[in-house]
Amino acid sequence: VDRIQYLVQPAEDILEHFAIDTRYVYDPIPREVWSTDQEGSLWEDCWGVQRRFTGYYFDMVAHPLAHITSLEELRHYNPPPPRLPEGLRAQVAARKKEGKAVIVNCIGSCFEFSWYLRGFAQFMTDLALQPGLACAIMDIVLDFELQQFELLLREVGDLVDVVLVGDDLATQRGPLLSLEMYRKYVKPRQKRLYEAIKKHTRAFLFYHSCGAVTPFLEDLVEIGVDILNPVQVSASGMDPGWLKKHFGDVLSFWGGIDTQWTLPYGTPDAVREEVRRRIDELAPGGGYVLCAVHNIQPDVPPENIVAMYEEAIRYGSQRG
Repeated sequence: VDRIQYLVQPAEDILEHFAIDTRYVYDPIPREVWSTDQEGSLWEDCWGVQRRFTGYYFDMVAHPLAHITSLEELRHYNPPPPRLPEGLRAQVAARKKEGKAVIVNCIGSCFEFSWYLRGFAQFMTDLALQPGLACAIMDIVLDFELQQFELLLREVGDLVDVVLVGDDLATQRGPLLSLEMYRKYVKPRQKRLYEAIKKHTRAFLFYHSCGAVTPFLEDLVEIGVDILNPVQVSASGMDPGWLKKHFGDVLSFWGGIDTQWTLPYGTPDAVREEVRRRIDELAPGGGYVLCAVHNIQPDVPPENIVAMYEEAIRYGSQRG
């Protein structure tokens, strides 16, 4: 169970029933959380980020680097050490023996995780007004990730099929930062990380970013991204047909079934229709993995979940 996002790992019989042929081996990075109040509504993780339960999620309410003002103060921050869980290789090997495509991930988030540590508004202000401090925070995250991925991929890099990284660059309406700022500060660090990953594995590099990410796609392809997720079709400019036409020769697409409207509010027939449309748009020539755009929320009718997977199996097999 993921305490922060309130997610559970689906039971194996459900995955088999819906012919799900991928398996996540969940990230080995330190994610322990512990309650800091008697009610159990405030939690702190081992990075020092605090979250409070406000409804269906834990929202970030305190950041360990929020109040630093200098590089000297930053030097006193100590991230948790990289590590590997016991039995990781055996777990991956067992999934491979079952014929599954295995996905592993760590943070892979030089930009996004940095504002977890600093706070979103302050980190974005830093990028504009004191980029040296912002870059130093990103380098702390990057150094951890380089060590963690090396540990991970030395252990299982020869077995895994997909390495997942996530670094949100956009909102639903547009980018979080300018392309110029991205290229100057974020892209070089992503490039260094992705090159290090590909040094240790032949697996495909899966990049997760919610939102309207089309302005960044050429750059992401350039630095080694193979798969785009989640293909948030409700975001500005994320038209599946356009994406396939302009990037289908260099990117595979993973996701695409709308979790904002169709799954929670549509009928099962509407879900099936979207599944067929998405397959028609993204599957020709290969390079499409169909699934929900993001976490399936508690308000999604079970009938719609069933409709999504059953139609994917039925129509997908017809389309070949």
